[in-house]
Amino acid sequence: MGYAAIYPKDAIEAHQAFIARRRAIRPSEEYRAVTPDEWREFLGHFERRKLSLGDCGRAYGTDCIHEHACVRCPVLIVSPAEKPRLVEIRDNLIARIAEAEREGWLGEVEGLSTSLAAAEEKIAQINARQERRDSPVFLGIPGIAEVAGRCTLS
Repeated sequence: MGYAAIYPKDAIEAHQAFIARRRAIRPSEEYRAVTPDEWREFLGHFERRKLSLGDCGRAYGTDCIHEHACVRCPVLIVSPAEKPRLVEIRDNLIARIAEAEREGWLGEVEGLSTSLAAAEEKIAQINARQERRDSPVFLGIPGIAEVAGRCTLS
């Protein structure tokens, strides 16, 4: 078994050499300056990803495949500040499911139930993120009790 030390400088130089090799084999027109219209379009894409519940995480240049049913979308990044709004949406979905069940709108029940499950999952994600943020992280530093337990008086 061998041992190799990799230093940041080596990694950066290797990456830069890789980029240089890739650029040498690609058409040079791909490395032209960006036009002002292209830059506006690029920035506009990210502006259009801002939603009432947070941000859409879809890739640049892609359309919304969920037809803006954002609560269902797995790439919706819900802002923790919007949790009350998401809870309100969840409660509304519960009421709408009850109404649809009373009226016998089974197709509506199915669609709303899918949205409800997604809303509950997003609420759970916010709660888990907050719990991780609020939980202490053990860094491996022993507390006084552990240190005192190791000391023996002779």
